[in-house]
Amino acid sequence: MGQTFAQIWALVRQIPPGRVATYGQLARWAGNPRLARAAGYAMHAAPADVPCHRVVNRLGGLSDAFSPEGRATHRMLLEMEGVRFRPDGTVDLEHALWEGPSV
Repeated sequence: MGQTFAQIWALVRQIPPGRVATYGQLARWAGNPRLARAAGYAMHAAPADVPCHRVVNRLGGLSDAFSPEGRATHRMLLEMEGVRFRPDGTVDLEHALWEGPSV
């Protein structure tokens, strides 16, 4: 998994401030659409320079894994970059979803 994690981290480092990507997108960009769960594990193990807060689930949902306050911390980090949220607390993917790295 080491090489896969490194590839996913490199992709996340490319997500611009104010934009987000989903675990599934990361898996597809890494070459295997079945690796969405692995992308989540990669975020949990990521080095400090990887902007993990820019990764959300396919519905724009936030993660409980952010310290110290879980989803509240995740939301705060995204709001600081200008990411919009829907009334239900999920990221407004229509405005914030990044289409991916240039090929």
